[in-house]
Amino acid sequence: MGGELTIAIAVFLASAVLVMFCGAKLAVYGDALATLTGWGRLFVGSLLVALATSLPELSTNISAVQLDPPNPELAVGNVFGANMLNMFTMSAVALAFGGKRFLVQVAPEQGYLIVVAVVLTGAAILFGAIQWGANVGEVGISSVILIILFVAGMWWVYKNRPAADDEAEEDPGMTLGKAWGMFGLVSLGVVIAGFFLAWSTDEIAGITGIASSTLGILLVSLVTTMPEASSTIAAARIGAMDLGVAGLYGSCAFNVTIMFYADPFFREGVLNNNTETAHFVAGGVAVGLMVAGLVLVLARNRVKSVVANVALALMATTYIAGAVVVATVGGTEDDETSDSKPSITTTRTPGE
Repeated sequence: MGGELTIAIAVFLASAVLVMFCGAKLAVYGDALATLTGWGRLFVGSLLVALATSLPELSTNISAVQLDPPNPELAVGNVFGANMLNMFTMSAVALAFGGKRFLVQVAPEQGYLIVVAVVLTGAAILFGAIQWGANVGEVGISSVILIILFVAGMWWVYKNRPAADDEAEEDPGMTLGKAWGMFGLVSLGVVIAGFFLAWSTDEIAGITGIASSTLGILLVSLVTTMPEASSTIAAARIGAMDLGVAGLYGSCAFNVTIMFYADPFFREGVLNNNTETAHFVAGGVAVGLMVAGLVLVLARNRVKSVVANVALALMATTYIAGAVVVATVGGTEDDETSDSKPSITTTRTPGE
């Protein structure tokens, strides 16, 4: 057991380092592509950087449901845990870079993106609660609804984006072809690392008895959201607060759609139905923190600096409290097995 655990931990650490390195590079080359193609920072923050830095979640979750046996609790936990942690990142970075001074540089149009992220995360929680088993082919209808909401929401965000982005952007120091090539290369690195991250986490859960849902929410999400954290810090350092905030909320929105992309690989039911108490806690905390962030963004010019700083500190504290509750209610792998319901692992049939 000791040797197996050591190997699993070593693989986890190695894959975690690769995920963080490649994820951070995705943001770098994504930003270069935005400059070279003329897409602009706002588009990069809400879509390109958000999608790129969410590749670790996508890769890890697809790998988790392809394990033998599949580990859907890990996948679902990673989605809600990542969204919860992204909001901790926002509050911590905002505090570190001036609190209200950070917030006043965030465009109010970010509110549209935040609403989309809140609606998608809330919908995922709702579908997990009602255990809707209907499907189309190998994809649950709930997952299809989530992707439709995402596409419609991104269109809404695009239509309500700021009229212009006049920020001067520096020469990225590379050609368009090189930027695309490096972007593709580090994307492949993220996919490969994500597979081993899911495998090692599943092994650690089996050996130690820690519930997969708890590991997904607390441990795997910590690693897979490192690209978002690094890109947000980098954006704040160059004064592009809008880019950082859009990247975080855009990532939250895309993370929920991973249910749609991973569902075809999960052959034992609808992925979003594999929810447990810990998942609902994490999802609820994530939604609450997103709404708090929305209020701060919209009221950024009216609140005093002290109030803004206290609110940001409370957001960070709420994440920590939520993590403690998740660890408490998450239980062990034995608890997951004994509490499983037949409806959660019901196999799809053509007539469903």
